[in-house]
Amino acid sequence: MSQNLPLAGIKIIDFTHVQAGPACTQLLAWFGADVIKVERPGSGDVTRSQLRDIPDADALYFTMLNSNKRSLTLDTKTPAGKEVLEKMIKESDVMVENFGPGALDRMGFSWARIQELNPGMILASVKGFSDGHHYEDLKVYENVAQCAGGAASTTGFWDGPPTVSAAALGDSNTGMHLAIGILTAIMGRQKTGKGQKVAVSMQDAVLNLCRVKLRDQQRLDKLGFLKEYPQYPHGTFTDVVPRGGNAGGGGQPGWVLKCKGWETDPNAYIYFTVQDHAWPPICKALGREEWIDDPAYNTPDARQDKIFDIFATIEEWLKDKTKFEAVDYLRKFDIPCAPVLSMKELANDESLRKSGSIVEVEHKGRGDKYLTVGSPIKFSDMTPNIVASPLLGEHTDEVLAGLGYTKEQIAALHTAKAV
Repeated sequence: MSQNLPLAGIKIIDFTHVQAGPACTQLLAWFGADVIKVERPGSGDVTRSQLRDIPDADALYFTMLNSNKRSLTLDTKTPAGKEVLEKMIKESDVMVENFGPGALDRMGFSWARIQELNPGMILASVKGFSDGHHYEDLKVYENVAQCAGGAASTTGFWDGPPTVSAAALGDSNTGMHLAIGILTAIMGRQKTGKGQKVAVSMQDAVLNLCRVKLRDQQRLDKLGFLKEYPQYPHGTFTDVVPRGGNAGGGGQPGWVLKCKGWETDPNAYIYFTVQDHAWPPICKALGREEWIDDPAYNTPDARQDKIFDIFATIEEWLKDKTKFEAVDYLRKFDIPCAPVLSMKELANDESLRKSGSIVEVEHKGRGDKYLTVGSPIKFSDMTPNIVASPLLGEHTDEVLAGLGYTKEQIAALHTAKAV
């Protein structure tokens, strides 16, 4: 771990599992924090064995969320295990957890006890719902959060059911929010010397990404219609924000359009945005220059009632072009568009490999390299080095030695099954 990285010297006790918490702590580990993942002896994080592609090896679900961390196995139910955790709390800056409500208290580590051991400790938690919420006792997973946070009700097509997104709006998104909260609390501690509790609920994190839909609800309440939705002007609106299909969501109409090969390739499409100030270039690109000054087409209001006819015209133009050919042509006209990229295409994307957005990592437990997502945040003076996730308990003795335990004491902890 490089001592030059910005978070070097920050010690984090990682009591998280599955996705939301690990996504948070992995980000902090990439940027230099010493993240010690505390796991149950013998089994560890449940994702180590979920959705395996290699028998008896750590699953990709685990490896892609736990790089750059150290693994300590610890049974906090044993007196010796509790003592190890106490020592860790005294020497650490942050504890991150996504246990169910009350689990830390039952473990004997209430917030009051943690503050007693280390007044500067920051306790960061992922919750399903905020404390005091009428659903605070509900168990929450990714899709539950998407439904509770407003994403599902506004995603999909108007003649179908609510739809969840493949993007981890409930899990990884909550982790990113929590990372911001932790860094803010660290900055606050520099001013006050005091730690504090930081919590992000999955519902709140999803809602934060759905703010434009909350915007639309207020507009709908006042106007009774939403101009940029496909339902306008030919359809009807109820009193809630409808599902908008592939509409742009802002003031610029957009849609997913078929390209050459769509009959056999489910991703032979581009996203095309009819941006107002790009209307003349769009007309030139399509060979429809007569539309540039035509009052039936040359303003967004004039186009709105025939926007799907315009998309049909564009789709007709696209039918002999692959998605890549289409985008390479349209980019010359500065038209906002992109190919619909499959996971296979993204995995093999040279630009993403070059920028470090997708990286190959060696993993001794798997016996081969695996692909993972690198840092989405780029810095001018820092390039995070993504290294493999730890094997279960790989750093147990190393962490214990760092806490001051002798070889004999470490051996005794193993014998007592505390680690």
